[in-house]
Amino acid sequence: MENEALLPESLVVRYRNGDMLAAKQLYEQYSKAMYNICLRMMNNVQDAEDMLQEAFYMIFKNLESYRGESTIGAWIKSIVVHKCINQLKKKKPVWVEADNLELQEEEMVDEQAFKYTVENVKQAINHLRDGYRIVLNLYLFENYSHKEIAEKLGISESTAKTQYMRAKKKVREMAGDRSREWQ
Repeated sequence: MENEALLPESLVVRYRNGDMLAAKQLYEQYSKAMYNICLRMMNNVQDAEDMLQEAFYMIFKNLESYRGESTIGAWIKSIVVHKCINQLKKKKPVWVEADNLELQEEEMVDEQAFKYTVENVKQAINHLRDGYRIVLNLYLFENYSHKEIAEKLGISESTAKTQYMRAKKKVREMAGDRSREWQ
């Protein structure tokens, strides 16, 4: 019975009934994962913390409107991602339009030619310009389709695909450059 009280759906009901401990428990269950999303999206600890705080403020403010059409975790994640995207749009990331560009098939890469370390890949992703990094994170880590990315960011689906392909190419280049000094 005690574990049942910690189920996300139970926490929502308890919160709606005025139980502030339920809010704390809901935050504790989801904050770490949501912080990681914020950090990947914002690429900056302070901005990630700000977005997490603003997102959870919005989550608790709007929890009454949660209708249960998706899991509470998916609902929370959508608010966090939306909050980050809105903040990033204010920074005006550069989106490379796909008009008149042909998407090339990925080139075959000799797997022995590059030895990527997890740290090099993380650093490479962190050093991508915002437009590339946002699309790469949404597609690879948050499992959004190119169509969903396009809708969320207000860009065309082909632009989302182009950004993703170029981001992958840049990550390969940067992560494969062993002489690179990360700053």
